[in-house]
Amino acid sequence: DVQLQASGGGLVHDGGSLKLSCTASGFTFDNYAIGWFRQAPGKERKLISCISNGHPFTYYVDSVKGRFTISNDNAKSTVYLQMNSLKPEDTAVYYCAADSFQCYGSNWYPTDYWGQGTQVTVSS
Repeated sequence: DVQLQASGGGLVHDGGSLKLSCTASGFTFDNYAIGWFRQAPGKERKLISCISNGHPFTYYVDSVKGRFTISNDNAKSTVYLQMNSLKPEDTAVYYCAADSFQCYGSNWYPTDYWGQGTQVTVSS
């Protein structure tokens, strides 16, 4: 049974931090790229970061560069998104997704597996 389990969301104040986790099961994690998307109310779902397992490549959308860090732990089949200096505009539902096609940038859109969302709310 294939699953991507996203967790770690919550409510924080402006300037706070959260660490999201995306844990995979049921497929060979090492062969997949993993990305984090977010969707705010009334807006499109957007890629904010991705990492290609086995390839030295990570991507960040400009609005999170320097504040968010993506990392992976293949032994745990988990990708993390450390989010620092959070702002109210980071408020959204965050989703993780996986694809066997390696992440290459802003237009990468995984179609293989999606996890459920985790809510991140940043209060001002």
